[in-house]
Amino acid sequence: MGAPAGSRAEPSLARDLGLLVIALGAFFLPLLGIRALWSPDEGRYAEIPREMVASGDWVTPRLDGVKYFEKPPLVYWLEGAAIRLFGVHAWVLRLWPALFALAGCLAVYAAGRRLFGRRAGLLAAAILATSPLYYFLSQSITLDMPVAALLSGTLLAALFGLQSPAGRRRRALLWTAYACAALATLAKGLIGFLLPGLIVLVWVAALRRWRALRPLYLPSGLAIFLAIALPWHLLVARANPDFLWFYFVHEHFLRYATKVHQRYQPFWFFVPVLLAGMMPWTVFLPPALAVRRDDPRRADVLFLLLWAGLVLAFFSASSSKLVPYVLPCCPPLALLAGRALAGAWDEGRPLRAPFALLLAAGVGLAAALVAVPLVLAGRPEVAHAAGLLGPRLYMVAAALALAGVAPFASALAGRTRAATVAIAALVAGAALVLATLAAVAPAFDGERSVRDLAEALKPHLRPGDEVAAYHDYPQDLPVYLGRTITVAAYQGELDFGIHAEDTSAWMIDEPTFWKRWAEPRRMYAVIETERYEKLAREGRPLTLLARDGAHALAANAAAGAAPPPR
Repeated sequence: MGAPAGSRAEPSLARDLGLLVIALGAFFLPLLGIRALWSPDEGRYAEIPREMVASGDWVTPRLDGVKYFEKPPLVYWLEGAAIRLFGVHAWVLRLWPALFALAGCLAVYAAGRRLFGRRAGLLAAAILATSPLYYFLSQSITLDMPVAALLSGTLLAALFGLQSPAGRRRRALLWTAYACAALATLAKGLIGFLLPGLIVLVWVAALRRWRALRPLYLPSGLAIFLAIALPWHLLVARANPDFLWFYFVHEHFLRYATKVHQRYQPFWFFVPVLLAGMMPWTVFLPPALAVRRDDPRRADVLFLLLWAGLVLAFFSASSSKLVPYVLPCCPPLALLAGRALAGAWDEGRPLRAPFALLLAAGVGLAAALVAVPLVLAGRPEVAHAAGLLGPRLYMVAAALALAGVAPFASALAGRTRAATVAIAALVAGAALVLATLAAVAPAFDGERSVRDLAEALKPHLRPGDEVAAYHDYPQDLPVYLGRTITVAAYQGELDFGIHAEDTSAWMIDEPTFWKRWAEPRRMYAVIETERYEKLAREGRPLTLLARDGAHALAANAAAGAAPPPR
């Protein structure tokens, strides 16, 4: 049936998705290559796929030639395919996280549109895209954005599938959930199916909807799951007998239950991370989290609350905590906040109190950003950071102030469309702040990357030269040099692989390093700046070639005496 005369038909889902692809693509993609690869994560998750492409071994992940079984291979495979197509470039390596972020926003829009209406879906997508935690992980080479997007696909397909009657649609949705769970498992391990299973079971139990689990298409669903997730586990275990214990026991159970990885944080650690990671939208969450008994969408709201709450509780109970772990909480919270803001928009409510709070936060942060370097100029770390940013500091301050002032002024401007204009201004302001922060991030490249040292070294390198990292392992160095390097007097996360097979040719101890350094063979070393200065004071035979904010590049006598080839 067509729309009534005089009314305007709602834009189609396909049209909205197309426009969102354009808008979100323009937001997520342009700045992907603006900064260097930051260690350790970006260097690690670029080097492993680079080595897969170079060696042709797509089964056993290796980091600097050392077996690395901490994570499964889906992201490595995707990154390796991108490298094969486009080469090793920062924008190429960050393309997959950005595409997964875009896909996650599209899924949230489609779900929000179906659950709460088109406007709520659009707002949910905008909220998710402009949440700092989500945006910055879309610009970083990690596993967290792919697994968050795949978990979203799993849970949303499961929600809609379990609420559909038996038939083709239900089967397709549940099969999609099984497939997404398998891909999430290949992206980051057992949480790919454990977390969705826990959330669905608690939701069904809370509503006493055990009949909703029938039919679950379990045999065919398990077949789909195993067909995707199982082959690599079998192949890698067959090729590496030491894989099963390290991957399942050490990297899953011991990581979760013990402090073996030395990443302990208090139980409440993720609460402030999540609150800050969803600013400015955090101020709209309290009313969005309420569940009314007379709410016709109560079951859906409960599902989203359980999704966010159980993920938060699961990782809060872990003995190993890192900021990105809580990313899967953002999509359900964005859906709930989108629904609440859509209600305010429809009712024309100005929402002046939260906008006043955001005004104070934006202007306050801008003032602090300008004042702190002046007040604390005597503190070396403050002066150093301010010196790195330079005039860019004022760009960030201006963006923060504008992001606070514009929505509040819009909320006061008029009564009939105050909410509409104010929310639109807030979306634009949040996007401006995030893009500005991304644009100034290269100021810290010297602190987080050895790209400049690698570029300084390349003209000196000849076939057969040895490059070493001394008492450190800058994980982006092999990426920029396009070769594995010697690691001296350092093990860190390479410890398992070092002892799994004979790596003594390039994983060496301190005496071996200095023995090689004294040989007539050309050798170069990347050394932390403070350690280099200490070695120089001790009279070690080091020829300084270059230095950046955190590292120095030195040559031994054989390399330092010879000019670089023309």
